[in-house]
Amino acid sequence: MAAIRFDRVTKSFGSLKVLDQVSFEVPRGNAFCVLGRSGTGKSVLIKQLVGLIKPDSGHIFVEGEEITRLPARDLSRVRKRIGFLFQYSALFDSISVGENVAFPLRRHTGFSVGEIRDKVDEKLKRVGLAGTYDKMPSEISGGMRKRVGLARALALGPPILLADEPSSGLDPVTSGEIDDLLLDLKHNEGTTMVIVTHNILSARRIGNELALLHQGRILARGPAAELEASEHELVREFMRSQGVL
Repeated sequence: MAAIRFDRVTKSFGSLKVLDQVSFEVPRGNAFCVLGRSGTGKSVLIKQLVGLIKPDSGHIFVEGEEITRLPARDLSRVRKRIGFLFQYSALFDSISVGENVAFPLRRHTGFSVGEIRDKVDEKLKRVGLAGTYDKMPSEISGGMRKRVGLARALALGPPILLADEPSSGLDPVTSGEIDDLLLDLKHNEGTTMVIVTHNILSARRIGNELALLHQGRILARGPAAELEASEHELVREFMRSQGVL
């Protein structure tokens, strides 16, 4: 059974059709990287996976469960199985690094204060930020903020991770470090991932399958080598662009 499945999903905003009959599957433990120019619907696609945006038509399945028409209570249950790494980390600036990571644990579990502290310390260590619990987001670099965002996304131990532009705004070295963390999650924990990115080098490293969104449709999908050898000129040009758009 696929961990994630889109079945003919369509979404419009007014007269603008952002997604048009989009279908794909992501097997358990695989990484699916969604590429495309700005404004092609990549972020809309990923937000639909957690019910932040509802499709106009079509069906979305998470671990076999159709989520597009779920009531709020059931959708909340599904969301606990999905971690979301936001493009700009989306940290709460008024609380510490550790309290940012603790937020989903306090909201969705009955763990004691001590148990939450232990789990937060474990997640921070997992992303290379041991000893940063009491630091404020304003005191750390952009790359560290991204790691904190990843630690928070992993706080509940979700089998699925969604990442919106995980390397956005990062230098090549820091971007590579984030890639390494995502690869480790995929290889050692079997985490299923859907990653929206402009960074083709990262997509090549992480993705089992890449998909190029263009004018609301998936123009091409498959392993990176297949897209690089595509008969479609736009696909080949995009894969040669190295993510510089």
